Amino acid sequence: MSEEILVNVTPRETRVAVVENGMLQEVHLERASRRGNVGNIYKGRVARVMPGMQAAFVDIGLERTAFLHAADIARVAQADGIEAATGGGAANGATANEHGHAALPSICELLRDGQDIVVQVIKDAIGSKGARVSAHLSIPSRCLVLLPQAHTLGISARIEDEDERTRLREIIARRTGENAPGYIVRTNAEGANEDALAFDLAYLGKVWRVVQENIARAQVGERVYEELSLPLRALRDLMHEDMEKVRVDSRETFDKLVKFVTKFMPELAGRIEHYTGERPIFDLFGVEDEIQRALDKNVPLKSGGYLVIDQTEAMTTIDVNTGGFLGARNLEDTAFRTNLEAAQAAARQLRLRNLGGIIIFDFIDMGDPEHRRQVLRHLEKSLAGDYAKTTVYAMSPLGLVEMTRKRTTESLARQLCEPCPTCSGRGVLKTAETVTYEIFREITRAVRQFEANQLLVLAASRVVQRILEEESTAVAELEQFTRKSIRFQPEEHYNQEQFDVVLL
Repeated sequence: MSEEILVNVTPRETRVAVVENGMLQEVHLERASRRGNVGNIYKGRVARVMPGMQAAFVDIGLERTAFLHAADIARVAQADGIEAATGGGAANGATANEHGHAALPSICELLRDGQDIVVQVIKDAIGSKGARVSAHLSIPSRCLVLLPQAHTLGISARIEDEDERTRLREIIARRTGENAPGYIVRTNAEGANEDALAFDLAYLGKVWRVVQENIARAQVGERVYEELSLPLRALRDLMHEDMEKVRVDSRETFDKLVKFVTKFMPELAGRIEHYTGERPIFDLFGVEDEIQRALDKNVPLKSGGYLVIDQTEAMTTIDVNTGGFLGARNLEDTAFRTNLEAAQAAARQLRLRNLGGIIIFDFIDMGDPEHRRQVLRHLEKSLAGDYAKTTVYAMSPLGLVEMTRKRTTESLARQLCEPCPTCSGRGVLKTAETVTYEIFREITRAVRQFEANQLLVLAASRVVQRILEEESTAVAELEQFTRKSIRFQPEEHYNQEQFDVVLL
């Protein structure tokens, strides 16, 4: 599989695209005006404890207070002169519930109003919601993730070979000792030699010491650790042995990437390439066109079918339609083939559009249980390459499949677009006929409330044209009923739903 990373740098915006076999799979962007905060660590202060929600709002210096749930706090201990969350859940004296799971202690036992606490952003502010934070801190490197407040060692589930898992576990255990902090061994560590892992351990140790020093002298609302910039983060998280090239169209960013790769993954340094072509790098690889298509509601399939993707506040729905595909022998076969193609296309769209949260697939009805199983397996297989955590549930009798995809940042559409000022994001407009009758009702209402000799109605050109051409009789009847002269004036800058009734 041919895979490349493209880095496009323009003033105050950086974009990173992942291209597999010539097809765009992911796109990430970072703007100077609204750089994300996921991964950043802050010294915060509890603004308000909410016992009914088992949560608290924490002031970390951002525009809105951050949300901290009790599940993201283990216990409160005194550390570095402030109170920070450390340790593990049920071992903390919490009782077990009726199902045998460790019950969360009350948020009031963990936090109090005005308390200082160190937290890390795990989800950016989305829509009207503030950022979500956790008191379980983690600091990633190329091969490892440091868990400074834990004492566990975990291995990425994507590393499936048991011998390799054992080798990695033994190296980390030998290098860290019994009372070491916790670590997660990342997928990137697969096949890494002991020197590379030792380098990461030393690097994380230095970073954590700096973070501790920053915590000790920081004021409330100050950032004590900042996540890497997008290009460096992309190399750290996405670069692997099978990645053929990383093409960068900025000399300054290229130099930074080479320095970073030489330090952390020298064996891959030769794959960083400075793109100097005259044609923009995203145009050369068709990325710009793909981004534009990713903003459309409909996604065409090669067979002639299509997907309809609707993103709402609560969930995303993906509806599968056969469209013009009539090539199969019968309806069942047509539905099966369309659903197979749709499963693969939808999995790619989730990555490309960065859709997260609850996702509902409405596949075309299939009567054959084996066809249902195959479509579900194909969806799971297509999601295997997704870097975000996904969970797929069984298909319902109606052909619906529920799944979740971890969401940490806004979707691509919500990063690039804003609600339409004409329809306020509804996606529909009132018809000219509907607005016409609203105007008639407003005229009647105004005449009954206020004294006036005549009335002037300002409205969109299309609405005024309809009133004068198709509703002239109604206007005459209205003038007779109100005993007022009514004049209509078109306004080019009014949207179709906008109008004003002026008393003269």
